[in-house]
Amino acid sequence: MKKNLKLSLVCAVLLSGLSTYAIDGNNAFNLHVLRANGKLITFALNQTQKASISIYDKNNNLIYSENASGKDGILRTFSLEEFPTGTYFLEIEDNFKKARHEITVTNDATVLSTKSIN
Repeated sequence: MKKNLKLSLVCAVLLSGLSTYAIDGNNAFNLHVLRANGKLITFALNQTQKASISIYDKNNNLIYSENASGKDGILRTFSLEEFPTGTYFLEIEDNFKKARHEITVTNDATVLSTKSIN
């Protein structure tokens, strides 16, 4: 009887931990910045098969947009050589969620934030 009670308690704790993780996940995409080399940025969206990818300037003007897809995820490289120094935003959206990431372009480098700013 004690073993059953202990096992039930362990299962309850594990299941509540899983549901807490799901709630705290804040619906963000699993974005990984793979490489930033000069003004090239490469990122991956793991476990995302279809998404709309857009780049906006700081005034929210659309600069680039595409519908991307991939069997096991999405991998993209962007060259921002022609972008003037400033702040831009990478927006990713699928049927269930939307995330916005900051891109900072300087004279010799580009940085893509891994954290969503929504």
